[in-house]
Amino acid sequence: MSARGNKIAVVTGAGSGIGRSVALALAGAGWSVAVAGRRTEPLEETAAAGGTADVLPVRADVADPADVTALFETVRARYGRLDLLFNNAGTFGPAGVPLEDIAHEDWRRVVDVNLTGSFLCAQAAFRVMKEQDPQGGRIINNGSISAHVPRPHSIAYTATKHAMTGLTKSLSLDGRPYRIACGQIDIGNAATDMTARMQTGILQANGQLAVEPVMDAADVARTVLHMAELPLEANVQFATVMATAMPYIGRG
Repeated sequence: MSARGNKIAVVTGAGSGIGRSVALALAGAGWSVAVAGRRTEPLEETAAAGGTADVLPVRADVADPADVTALFETVRARYGRLDLLFNNAGTFGPAGVPLEDIAHEDWRRVVDVNLTGSFLCAQAAFRVMKEQDPQGGRIINNGSISAHVPRPHSIAYTATKHAMTGLTKSLSLDGRPYRIACGQIDIGNAATDMTARMQTGILQANGQLAVEPVMDAADVARTVLHMAELPLEANVQFATVMATAMPYIGRG
């Protein structure tokens, strides 16, 4: 814990959506939270929404190793330790583009952010958690329903989210000797800017467009908070939180 006695968290992709909701839920529960993202202004808006809570905006592109190193050095310098990483930053990539037309640079950007960025942040968090006293901490990865089943025209996003499951399992195994727990939350249709098209009609596996139900991102945040506040002797390895009536069970 920090000198203030708070537990310390890093939330990536915290300028909006699920990242912002999770950061605010943690802050409301008494955590000190470093919120990271590529743009400073949205991070400052997240911090302001936290009121008097200890929310620290840090501009960082998770796909940039130097930015990631600087983010975790800033957290360690300010707080002295790290108790939680919520690996949330991600991008869907080019929407509605058939796989044969996906540009190499678009594929690479999705992989760089969703997979490599998650690895870099997890690696940096792992190093801090392994070296600190008392040792240990928790990493929660944001997977997706797409870690299980794809949507049409989503090969880059789906591939990285399947890979996220392997990252989670490896972190769980490699973290055991150091009291580092790792779990994954797979989210379906939380209402964010990224999922706005669910409410106007999105392509289904049968080729039709359909409006899909969504849920409040705060419902996701409550689940992440529960996972985060477990003792390190307990872990939610995988959790699925989804809009109840979305077409996941029976998709396709």
